[in-house]
Amino acid sequence: MTVPSFTSAILDEYDRNPSQQERFEKIRTLVCPGSQEASARLAAETADLIRWRQESGEKVILGLATGSTPVPFYRELIRIHQEDGLSFHNVITFNLDEYYGLPRDHPESYYRFMHDQLFDHVDIPEDQIHIPDGTIPMEEVYDYCLGYEESIREAGGLDLQILGIGRTGHIGFNEPGSSADSITRMITLDRMTRQDAAADFMGVANVPRSAITMGVGTILEARRIVLMAWGSNKAEIVQEAVEGLMTDQISASFLQSHKNAVFLIDEAASTRLTRFRYPWLVGPVNWDAAMKRRAVVWLSKKLEKPILKLVDEDYNESGAGELLASTSEAAYEVNIDSFNRVQHTITGWPGGKPGADDTNRPERAIPFPKKVLIFSPEPADAFIGMGGTIERLKEQGHDVQIYFLTSGNLRVADVAALNFARVILEMAESLQAEGWENQVAYAQSILDALEEKGEFGVDPELVRKLKGLILRGETRDAASVCGLDADRISFLDLPFYEEGRYRRFQRSEKDTALIREVLADQCPDIIFATGDAGDPSSPQAICFAALAEAYQGLSDAEWQSGCNVWLHRGRDHAYEAQEIDMAVPMSPDQVDEKSNAIRKFLSTSDDTGEPERNREIAGEYDSLGLAEYEAIEAFQIWKG
Repeated sequence: MTVPSFTSAILDEYDRNPSQQERFEKIRTLVCPGSQEASARLAAETADLIRWRQESGEKVILGLATGSTPVPFYRELIRIHQEDGLSFHNVITFNLDEYYGLPRDHPESYYRFMHDQLFDHVDIPEDQIHIPDGTIPMEEVYDYCLGYEESIREAGGLDLQILGIGRTGHIGFNEPGSSADSITRMITLDRMTRQDAAADFMGVANVPRSAITMGVGTILEARRIVLMAWGSNKAEIVQEAVEGLMTDQISASFLQSHKNAVFLIDEAASTRLTRFRYPWLVGPVNWDAAMKRRAVVWLSKKLEKPILKLVDEDYNESGAGELLASTSEAAYEVNIDSFNRVQHTITGWPGGKPGADDTNRPERAIPFPKKVLIFSPEPADAFIGMGGTIERLKEQGHDVQIYFLTSGNLRVADVAALNFARVILEMAESLQAEGWENQVAYAQSILDALEEKGEFGVDPELVRKLKGLILRGETRDAASVCGLDADRISFLDLPFYEEGRYRRFQRSEKDTALIREVLADQCPDIIFATGDAGDPSSPQAICFAALAEAYQGLSDAEWQSGCNVWLHRGRDHAYEAQEIDMAVPMSPDQVDEKSNAIRKFLSTSDDTGEPERNREIAGEYDSLGLAEYEAIEAFQIWKG
């Protein structure tokens, strides 16, 4: 089938001729400020392709992906359909994959996902939708997969394949070890892939172990391919796929061999690419203080030498000689300046030290004490990202208040609710006392609701409420470990979370208004938050977007001129040393207390890697020649 020519910045075929800045990139990579802008661009060009084919009476064959990444793209297509009249009557779709063993009406099946997120909202004929069937008997799977391949060929082949990328570098469910010529088949899911899906399935034990997926070879036969990636958690694997060697350990790397493959990513996902991470290696840069610090820290880590031991030859022989040449400074002077800047990020006083000269301190000395607001997207996030700092702020006399923005009930395992209900029934039976009728009825209703919904069903409101209350109790226990009384914590239960579920959240003005009310009432001196670089569909990113909107909506408030907003990375990719603006050291005892606070969340199965990540940050500071600490919690100032 001949594809009509049309003008588009993303989908047009092109000759691979990267700029000097892009010379390390083996795949064309377009970076947009955020996922919404990127998705809008791609949706507009996809709509143009669909219309162009309609004019010539031809079909458009789209390969579609699931997961949170393409959701904003699908929502924009729906908007274009509803507002601009785009018809999908000439569109034929083939989805990449499906969990094996899930019925199509299962809330986490990709069949259900695609209908919820796209197909139910546009005018595509049902018989033009193709999604692998995860209920095919095992003995028929092989022939079924061959039939799926044949259906794609009979339709004329894929005009455009949309992809996301997993943390293992997989496209579709082509896990490490998938060959470049693999076709549609059954595959066993990688442990990390199943862990990433654990929240969707209420625990990793509930995530299917197998899936049916298009093969890498099938994907590479598409005439155009666009891989989308959002958030800092995807930055490292994006860099490996774009700049690394082609390898079956990262199936996305095989896109390097495709003449018309494009990576469409947001700024957070681009941060590990050489042109952004080490720009001096690909062209001239403005050697301001921040850029000097980045280059010196990079060189120190590259050569495994403390900053103060670097010499002129180290700079000249490692690609950073321009720093010395452009500033007319010797290595010794550059080293001293950069060492001091990194050293000045370290403070044991995250709220500012009263009476001290704060010229080189991250936080101001006055006012003291400060009104400190900590916004935690899900209950554990604050303790994962800054448990030690919370305790330090409280000990140093600041007025600390934590606002838990969501109940976190979607992370609570069924067994926690089951155990609660069973304890009530056993107590009623053992006490054999009157007056327990209501409690028994309530416990039985929980057991009945859990049995009715089954292992993978959606929790009814009654169960979600109980799970939220269980987690609320654990949150109070964790706060107590950090020295905070119950009156120092509040739960906002933002509507987007209470009314939604993972990958299906939709933020509204109601969410922003609740946070705006808190800010206007409290007038804080310091705010701590997280989620700025997370996957846009995650609770963390949605909560941060609501906070940012609320904060910016109060820009005329007098208190804002004296308020610093500090960001931390809890569930998202950790800051590197050159990105840190405030580093709060932790003693071994403080590390133990932080671990104890996190362990209070017994009803969830979070495996965050904390506080090991804090130890890694401390080790990085140590390698640069700074003082050796047990662990460090890292923060970055938000520039709005």
